[in-house]
Amino acid sequence: MKLALVGATGMVGEVMLKVLAERNFPVDELLLVASERSVGKEISFKGKTISVISLKDAVAANPDIALFSAGGSTSLEWAPKFAEVGTTVIDNSSAWRMEPDKKLIVPEINAHLLTKDDKIIANPNCSTIQLVMALAPLHKKYKMKRVVVSTYQSVSGTGLKAVKQMENEMAGIKGEMAYPYPIHKNALPHCDVFEENGYTKEEMKLAREPQKILDDRTFSITATAVRIPTAGGHSESVNVQFENDFELGDIRKMLHETPGIVLQDNPDTNTYPMPVYAHDKDDVFVGRIRRDETQSNTLNMWIVSDNLRKGAATNAIQIAEYLIENKLV
Repeated sequence: MKLALVGATGMVGEVMLKVLAERNFPVDELLLVASERSVGKEISFKGKTISVISLKDAVAANPDIALFSAGGSTSLEWAPKFAEVGTTVIDNSSAWRMEPDKKLIVPEINAHLLTKDDKIIANPNCSTIQLVMALAPLHKKYKMKRVVVSTYQSVSGTGLKAVKQMENEMAGIKGEMAYPYPIHKNALPHCDVFEENGYTKEEMKLAREPQKILDDRTFSITATAVRIPTAGGHSESVNVQFENDFELGDIRKMLHETPGIVLQDNPDTNTYPMPVYAHDKDDVFVGRIRRDETQSNTLNMWIVSDNLRKGAATNAIQIAEYLIENKLV
C-alpha cells in the first residue's frame, strides 16, 4: 500500500499523520507531499524521517491512495492528475463536494456507495460531518422537515494563521491578522466569504451538503456560522423539526447506540458536550437533548466534535480504511 499525503506540512496534514500512526494504518510506503517551498523538508513518522516531495514527483510515484488537504485550487488542478494514473483521491477541500458525479462520504452513513470507479472522493465540511452523524439515525426513524443550526467554530478551522492571531492577541502581541477583527474575547458571525444571498460559504455548505450525504432533498437546513476564540473543536446548536413525533428516551437510546456518537446528556451532573472534552478525540458528542416547547415534533440538541479529527483527518482516513477493507483500491 503506497499512500500519498498531500498538504503534509499543514495543520490538517499534521493531524492526518498522527491519526495514521494511532490507527496503525496499513501503509508500506508513505509519500509526504507539499508545495515547492516545502520540498526537502523532513518530517518524522513512526520513528522514520521522510523528506517532503513535490506534487509532480508524487504523481509519478503512482500511489494507491492520495489524501488531499492542500486547499481547493490545488485539488482542482492535481486530483485529476492523480486519478489519471489510477490513484484514488480522498479530498478534504470543498472543490469536489457538490459535483454531481463525485461522492460525498461520511463512512458511518454512506461508505457503501463507494466503488472502484470512484477515483476522486470528497470529504465533507467539518461542521457538516458532526451534524449529519447525529441527524442521520434520527432522520431514518422520524424524517426531518427542517433544521436550524448555529455553529460556534474553533479558530483552528481557519488554519495556523488564525491560531497564531488568537495566541498573539492573548499575549498582547501585534501580528498578522487572519480575520478582519480581533478574535480574542470576541465572536465573529463570519466563517468563510459572504455570498450574494447574504449567507457565508460555510453556512451554505451546511445547508447543501447534508442533503447530498443523506441523498434526500425533502428537508431543508438554514445555518448561522460563528467563529469563537477556542483552539480546537466546533460546537453546534441544532433545532430539528420532524414529520413524526418522538420520545426523548428513544432519541437518547438511538444516539447512544450509534457508532461514533458519545451521549453526554445529564443536566443533574452538568454533563454536556464541550470542546475541551472533544479535543483530540474522534467521536461526535451530543447532549442538551430536549423538546422545543414552541413547536410540535421538534427537538433541540448540542453537538461538539474535534474539527481537525472527525471533521477532517479521521473521516478521510476512515474512507481510506473502508476502500482497503473492501478491496476497492
